[in-house]
Amino acid sequence: MSPSAGAAPIPAFQDFLEANRTPVYRFLVAAVGPSDADDCFQETFVSALKAYPRVTEAEHLDRWVLKIASRKALDHHRARNRRPIPTRDALELADSPVRRPTDGDPLLWAAVASLPPRQRLAVVHRHAFDRSYAEIADLMGCTEQTARANVSLGVRALREMIA
Repeated sequence: MSPSAGAAPIPAFQDFLEANRTPVYRFLVAAVGPSDADDCFQETFVSALKAYPRVTEAEHLDRWVLKIASRKALDHHRARNRRPIPTRDALELADSPVRRPTDGDPLLWAAVASLPPRQRLAVVHRHAFDRSYAEIADLMGCTEQTARANVSLGVRALREMIA
């Protein structure tokens, strides 16, 4: 697993983690909410650690780990939809405000939190992190056209909710 001639060397995993922890955590807070971001963050870097020995290029490690984080966020939303909600918790959930990042408009973050998972991730990648549609497609494992559609549908839904 030696880098090709002229390529940047693969950093130690600890250095990689330190360099990428903040952007990954910020993305996960926006994608799954502050209460679940820690678990997704941990799952992201455990998966990255397992795959790290097979890494051959250091150039796009930041995108690679965000791709893992995107998939963990989707897995989180899928699993959450399958979990039963105990009756008492369901009543409390109905009366409580949606958990959201602390900065920005609370109504907007509540609306973002209510989007379907793929739309939420696409909107967060595009508008919170200013990623191109090509980057979004790569991070979400879909086509650029699908990434555009998810962003468009998500933004349209947000406009309807907030208007």
